[in-house]
Amino acid sequence: MFEMMMMDTGLGHVYVENLNVSDAQQLLCNLKQMKNVVIGSSRQKTNLMLCGAVPRLLQIMTTDNTPSEILVECGVLLGSFAKGNEANKRELMEDGVLAIMMQGLAHSNLKFVESCLRFLRTMLTSPIAPTEILFQDNTVIPHMIQLLPRSPCTQECVASILANSCKTPDQQEMMFRHGAIQALSPLLTSNSDKIRLPALQCFAAISYQNKPISMAIASAMYNGESIPELFCKLMARNNTIIMQLTSAKCLAYLCRAGAIRPADNMIVIRAMPTLVRMCKKDRSVEERVDGAEVLAYLIEEDVSLQRTAAITDHLVLTLAGFIKYTPDSSHKKEQAEHLINEMRQAAFKVYASLGANEEDIRKRIIETETLMDQVEKYLSSPTVKVQLASVRCLHSLSRSVQQLRTSFQDHAVWKPLMKLLQSEQPEELLTVASSTLCNLLLEFSPSKEPIVDAGAVELLCKLTSSPSSALRLNGIWGLMNMAFQAEQKIKSSILATLGTDQLFRLLTDTNMDILMKTLGLLRNLLSTKPTQHIDSIMSSHSKQIMTAVIMILEDDHPPEVKEQTLCILANIADGNTAKDFIMSNEDILKKLTYYMRHENVRLQIAAVYCINNLVWNEEEGAGDRRAKLKEYGVQKHLQSLLSSSDTVLFDKVKTALQQFSS
Repeated sequence: MFEMMMMDTGLGHVYVENLNVSDAQQLLCNLKQMKNVVIGSSRQKTNLMLCGAVPRLLQIMTTDNTPSEILVECGVLLGSFAKGNEANKRELMEDGVLAIMMQGLAHSNLKFVESCLRFLRTMLTSPIAPTEILFQDNTVIPHMIQLLPRSPCTQECVASILANSCKTPDQQEMMFRHGAIQALSPLLTSNSDKIRLPALQCFAAISYQNKPISMAIASAMYNGESIPELFCKLMARNNTIIMQLTSAKCLAYLCRAGAIRPADNMIVIRAMPTLVRMCKKDRSVEERVDGAEVLAYLIEEDVSLQRTAAITDHLVLTLAGFIKYTPDSSHKKEQAEHLINEMRQAAFKVYASLGANEEDIRKRIIETETLMDQVEKYLSSPTVKVQLASVRCLHSLSRSVQQLRTSFQDHAVWKPLMKLLQSEQPEELLTVASSTLCNLLLEFSPSKEPIVDAGAVELLCKLTSSPSSALRLNGIWGLMNMAFQAEQKIKSSILATLGTDQLFRLLTDTNMDILMKTLGLLRNLLSTKPTQHIDSIMSSHSKQIMTAVIMILEDDHPPEVKEQTLCILANIADGNTAKDFIMSNEDILKKLTYYMRHENVRLQIAAVYCINNLVWNEEEGAGDRRAKLKEYGVQKHLQSLLSSSDTVLFDKVKTALQQFSS
């Protein structure tokens, strides 16, 4: 204890001063003495750094003709300092040590290069590391890949550094371009787990959401075996849990990128069961969370994998245990809360993926004890990660028509959802929450009326002005669902709140989905029953609506957009007084005759449908409308369409001609 105090108060400066000697052998001896002091002692690392050890070490390293043995000791010392606390790491970064150690990778002495790599691994696998620094100099990555085969140390360190640093498509591409796949492949057959594991992690990093690289990995061979086959070997149960999990992750990433078929035995029989097994209670929390998250990602878009996972090893019930998880008393409060939140969000993610498509699976999930109560509760979680996962789970379950009519009636999930949407939240969270709201606003949903009463019109109209195209889409989508078979007061409220200026902005949006949903909103606002709705809206908004229709029909839009627009005209034509806005508009009448002769049969059907509504002989003024339409050649065009081979068009034409002949 006395010696330690002496070190803290005075000897630190002595050790640093001893590095100023000019004799190389004495300097080497002094460096080794300092190394013996700091190894294993975080306190002494901090003390020597405070005494100025780092600048002196850098000065020695950057001096010309410094002997290799001295460079190695300097590198080892800096590597030891890097294993200190976070403040030590920050100071090392501020002193520019990262750049100097990267320069050291080009040295001819392998032991010095290895010391530089160990330092970089410690630093660049830290949460505070600026990992992008490796990719700023175009020579660093290719040189590191070239270092891979030099020694077991270079293999272990380089693979670890690259695995932790590769995070963007550009970084993946740079590694791929410089031969990462070929260089990493031999590492998968190493006898050392310290080499095989970071190699696997590196394959996962470069393949994640990258189809070209995933395809290259899937087709690559080493010693007569494909890389995916090597992944499968490393999933064997005689390997460590982390090895099995990371191998399954690699295969999951290749599958999601389209490089391996979901039906392939490597996925169905090997990877997916391994991931499900990782969720079991006998695994650590970190393993359970990682396994669940990768499983959720693997099955997210494939129905067959969702079906198989749902019946694999009681997965649905296993996930319920995640939500109820309570850590033992050995954990500090902050750590315990982190583990609880990680388990909850992982469970909700898997539930969201499982229930993405199949009604039966959604039913099983919802019937899991207290699950809907938990989802409702964690929609208001203060932890964004948990909140987002619970919203994703709710979004998945809300796709069920049956559950919207039953289970959702017993749980007022719309309340925390609306509260969430009415507050400042990350864009991703708002996007998923507003998508869920769209489902809850479907006509048969019991939540629709209270959601409307709670201010949904204003909320959704505000979303349509968002700079985010996803939020604009959800805003207009929600309004479209709300307007379907709605009361006149709701339709009027939508139009009044949205405003015609914003409506025109949405109709000129470059996002085709937004344009289609805006047209869908107009179509629902001008619904056919009762016709008073159509007449009322047209009496106050005819100029804007007809201008919008003409604009869409004249612009260069895909057929599905034109079809939707013609259907809006057909709805207008089904009104009582609204018909007059079509009949008095020569431009619209000419466009109807044009689309009757169009080469696209769906546009022909939509145009003829509109004509049918205009000439229906049981309605007042039908004779005058028929006479005017004859002047535009409509009857002749209809007769020429009798030769159509399309049965739907033929029936529509036949019905319209019957109206003209009556």
